[in-house]
Amino acid sequence: MKKKIILLIFLNCTLGILFLTTSCGKNSSFSKKNLSFSVDTLVFDTVFTTIGSTTQQFKIYNNENKSVIIEEIELMGGSNSFFRMNIDGIALDMIKDTKLLGRDSLFAFVEVTLNTNGQTLPLIIEDSIRFRTNGVDQYIKLAVWGQDAYFHYKDLNEGIWPNDKPHVIYGYAAVDSSKTLTIHAGTQIHLHKNALLYVYKSSLHVEGNLGNEVVFKGDRLEELYQDVEGQYYGIYFHEAKESTIDYAIIKNGTSGIHVYSNDASNPNYTLTVTNTKIFNHSRYGIFIYSGGKVKAENCIISKCGTHALIVLEGGDFNFNHCNLLGYGNSQAPAVGISNFYNDYFNGTTNVGSIDEGKFYNCVITGNLSSEFAIDTIQMNGVNLSFDIKNCLIRSEINYTDPFYQNILWNDNPLFEDTAQGDFLFTTNSTLNANGIVTTVTNDIYGSPRNNPPDIGAVELN
Repeated sequence: MKKKIILLIFLNCTLGILFLTTSCGKNSSFSKKNLSFSVDTLVFDTVFTTIGSTTQQFKIYNNENKSVIIEEIELMGGSNSFFRMNIDGIALDMIKDTKLLGRDSLFAFVEVTLNTNGQTLPLIIEDSIRFRTNGVDQYIKLAVWGQDAYFHYKDLNEGIWPNDKPHVIYGYAAVDSSKTLTIHAGTQIHLHKNALLYVYKSSLHVEGNLGNEVVFKGDRLEELYQDVEGQYYGIYFHEAKESTIDYAIIKNGTSGIHVYSNDASNPNYTLTVTNTKIFNHSRYGIFIYSGGKVKAENCIISKCGTHALIVLEGGDFNFNHCNLLGYGNSQAPAVGISNFYNDYFNGTTNVGSIDEGKFYNCVITGNLSSEFAIDTIQMNGVNLSFDIKNCLIRSEINYTDPFYQNILWNDNPLFEDTAQGDFLFTTNSTLNANGIVTTVTNDIYGSPRNNPPDIGAVELN
């Protein structure tokens, strides 16, 4: 295992870093005491090999009134260890004779990058930084948990991805025309900034299991990134052939699933998504654009920056027993449906058909007064077909079109804890036993559906 640690040290003084020959105007006599530190061990969370961690920092204090001479600051790996220390833009293995003024401090910043270790299990890397003052050595220990992974950088993929260690995507991992990629249960997929899994005129099959889902998230594993949205783009289907996602968790991206158009030779759905949670994306949970066709069952899509579901310039959708929820910071409704798109760059309006626009047994709600919006243009050659039954919908407008049947307008679903993503509900919720019987026989957690079933992805048993 090789690793690289960068140490940047700045003196907390208006004149910057001081060496023995400089002064900030304080007493020039020197203390015989030693240093103190804000930590004794600097610990990094898991870091993928070849990916830099976030910067960690600690402080070095001189608690005495007199200045102290730090005789040596040394990265113990030495010049052959792939460690690097940088002070004021100068890279050195050891820094000597640095003055730290009385009651002053240094900031130390540490980054770490791990090279491929050839193993499948996390491992611990340790080292230390030595500070010598007045002939006494003091050490700050460094520890990082590193993990190897399969890396994809603008590569082509087909067959089956192994799930013995994580997959990390830079730029994109593509499934090229007419190929098929299968991802088995338990696979962990981490995407770098702006990265995407790109399914181009091909098929993707994500085959998770209950309790052993396939997880898509960012490649930063530090705790502070656990709930940060927009860490990558998402899964992009471009005129894809028939694809499926079952039991997946897709979180913290920009658009979790983006479906653009449909393979003209495919009479079925472009994508079928089942038993999947999609949440905390900076823009959309599912984006259907310009003719894509999506079927979704037992899915929970929530806390997205704009829409949980958006349909733009037409496309088909069939959602059954799904929760399409706001509860994030968005000022847009959870569901936005439009069969047109205003292309301001070209000065045109593109209009498409919605041949199937179905919501059965769905919960469409959130914090806004309206979480459901449909805006369409009717014209010759354009078809609009909607079928919305037994849903709970939050909307300022209680629509009266005949395709709305048995709608619970603006009822409170009585979810347990929307802030924590807990969408279980109590027995007195109007979701209870107000659904319509369909072919969906179990809920997202594998519990059998009652007759009549509950509305939404969760069945109360």
